[in-house]
Amino acid sequence: MKQYYPKNGRVILHVDMNSFFASVEMSHDSSLKGKPIAVAGNPEERKGIVVTCSYEARKFGVKTTMSVWEAKKLCPQLIILRPNFSRYRLASEAMFNILCQYSDLVEPVSIDEGYIDITESYEIGSPMDIAKMIQKQLMSELDLPCSIGIAPNKFLAKMASDMKKPMGITILRKRDIPMKIWPLPLIEMHGIGKKTAEKLLNVGINTIKDLAHTDDMQLEKLLGIRGKQLKEKANGIDLRLVDPNSANDFKSVGCSTTLPKDSTNQQELLKVLETLSSETAERLKKKDYLTKNVSITIRYKNRSTITRSRKLNNPIIHQKDIYSAAKVLFLKHWNGNPVRLLGVTGQDLVEQQSAVEQLNLFSYEKIAVKEPLYQAIDKLREKYGENAVLKGIKKRKNKN
Repeated sequence: MKQYYPKNGRVILHVDMNSFFASVEMSHDSSLKGKPIAVAGNPEERKGIVVTCSYEARKFGVKTTMSVWEAKKLCPQLIILRPNFSRYRLASEAMFNILCQYSDLVEPVSIDEGYIDITESYEIGSPMDIAKMIQKQLMSELDLPCSIGIAPNKFLAKMASDMKKPMGITILRKRDIPMKIWPLPLIEMHGIGKKTAEKLLNVGINTIKDLAHTDDMQLEKLLGIRGKQLKEKANGIDLRLVDPNSANDFKSVGCSTTLPKDSTNQQELLKVLETLSSETAERLKKKDYLTKNVSITIRYKNRSTITRSRKLNNPIIHQKDIYSAAKVLFLKHWNGNPVRLLGVTGQDLVEQQSAVEQLNLFSYEKIAVKEPLYQAIDKLREKYGENAVLKGIKKRKNKN
């Protein structure tokens, strides 16, 4: 598949979830599918604002930032839901965990969008193959739709993902810019808001093409150094790298898996949970983080999904501790129905160097003694695999 990748240059995907909050609500409650719904703050008040809405609601003219009373006037049958941000955050974590399966270079931009550099992922497939795999996996495992842009840089990938919604995949090359990008009005260019667009319109710059050909001095006088940066993007130039360590509010690490078949076997499910805990621990170590909050996701055969979390007294990083917390949550909240998907996530992350364990006099000595053992086990597993060191089973004494 290497022939589908440039010899010099990058292949960047921009994954943009479609009507994310509304889609998460429909995934959580399948009876909402196909209906006009809106997620809104203070839906009981006339001044409540629509945060997002389904595509069915958009057909009636309902838009984001519209007041609830205006939206209901346009669409009397509109279903208004209160935001559930913990639910959206867990769905976001699961989404980014899936993206990380395709590349180590994943940069979250917001709760519902991110960039992936797949330049070195050619063994998985062509860029289009990978985009289709991601789109399919997000639907099958999370029941969430997305649009994906494929391009040689972040700006063009973002522009491409906006071109086909919902569930679109668009390839945008530099040679496509004159035909697909330049004719667009300025307001449709990523990075240009209303105020900037107004400034440019006032001096006769109406399209992205106009911006691409505007004199540098004129732009600098109008917008400062940002004017030159916008002109470069209008010409398809964007040297920013996909940076997994860029500053963002995304503070969680975890993984999830769809089971080969729906299962009600408790031991089998706990074994999967143990494996997921191990993978989560490895990811935490690679990023030099500890977690103060462990959460699990359970998706049932009927696609209903629950997420439960447990705050911890002290930050943890070891597989044993993560699994212990996840197991307690699972045994408490699993209703016995067939399970389709399981996930384990570490939240409320703290950097390993700055983490201070709040130990009392009774627990300090016990944990200090075990720490060298944990480190030795981790080294053995890194070298020989996860099954190199397994927990022993204490033999029952024969009473006879």
